[in-house]
Amino acid sequence: MKNAPSTEELKDIHYKMVVTRELEEVLGAYAKEGKTRGPIHRCDGQEAVGVAACAALRTDDYVCTTHRGHHVYVGKGLSARGIIAEIFGRETGYCKGRGGHMLLGDVSTGMLGGNAIVGAGIPAATGMALSIQILKQDRVSMVVFGDGAAQTGICHEAMNMAGLWKLPVIFLLENNQYGLTVRQEVQSPVADLSIRAAGYDMPGEIVDGNDAEAVYRAVAVAAERARRGEGPSLIEAKTYRVKGFSTSDMGGYQSDEEMAPWLERDPIKLLSAKLTALVGADAVLAIEAEACAEVARAFEAALSDPFPTFEIHAPSAAYSETL
Repeated sequence: MKNAPSTEELKDIHYKMVVTRELEEVLGAYAKEGKTRGPIHRCDGQEAVGVAACAALRTDDYVCTTHRGHHVYVGKGLSARGIIAEIFGRETGYCKGRGGHMLLGDVSTGMLGGNAIVGAGIPAATGMALSIQILKQDRVSMVVFGDGAAQTGICHEAMNMAGLWKLPVIFLLENNQYGLTVRQEVQSPVADLSIRAAGYDMPGEIVDGNDAEAVYRAVAVAAERARRGEGPSLIEAKTYRVKGFSTSDMGGYQSDEEMAPWLERDPIKLLSAKLTALVGADAVLAIEAEACAEVARAFEAALSDPFPTFEIHAPSAAYSETL
C-alpha cells in the first residue's frame, strides 16, 4: 500500500497549486475590470486540498466539487486553457463555453462536474459510488464540499446511505471556516464536523488542509479502504478562505488578525519549503516559473479562441400545424 507521495508527485502537486493560484489571481484582475461573466469563487489558500486530494486518486476515479472548485479541476488534470476558455464562454472550453466557471466537467479525467447548488455534489458522488458498487468496478468517487454544505439535509441523507451500503465514496469536507460571510462556529454546534462520521459508521479524520502531503495521505488511505469494499470515509481538511465569498463580495468581515496565521501557513509556501529541502531552491523556482508561464500562455490562447456558434432551425411542418 502506497500512501505517501513521491518527490515527483510532490513536484507535480506544487506545480498545479501554483497554476491554480496564478489562475485565481489573474481571474481576480479580470473580474475587477468587469471582463468575467458573473462572479468568480476563488480558492486562494485552499489549493492543497483539491490538488493533493486528486493526486491521490486514479484518472478513472470520479470526482465532483463545489462552486469553489478550480483547485479540484486543475488537480484532476484539466488544462488551464480549457478552464479559462470555459469561464470566458469560448468554444474550446470543457463545456464549449456554455457552463461557466462553476459547472466544468470532463469525463476523460473523471471530473464529473462542479456544482452551483450548495451541497448538491454530495448525493451526486454517492450515486456515482453506488454505480461503481453495482458494476463491480475498481473505482472510487470523491466529493469536495464545504462546511456550509455540511449543514444541509442532503449531506446527512447521502452519508447515511453511504454508510449503510458501504459505498466506495470519500467525503472530503473542505472546512475553510466560512459559509458565505458567516463563521463556521455560528453554523454548527460542534467545532469538528468530522465527528459526525461516527453516526454513519464510517471513519472520520481531521487533517491540516494547508499541508498537501497530509491531505494526500488521508485521501490515499480512504481510497484504498473504499477499494477493499470497506465503505466511505469522511475527511475534514481544515483550511481558510483568504478571499471573499466571490469577486462580488465587498469583504470587511475578516480581520487582519484572523487572517495573519493562515497567510503565514500558506499551502504553497509550506510545500515550497518542503520541496526546497528535497530538490533545492533552484528547482522549486523553476517549477513555479513554468507554472506561471503556463497560465500566461493559457490566457493568451483561450481569449483568442472563438465563441460558440448557434444554429436557429425553423419549426417542422408538423410542429407548425399544432400552433
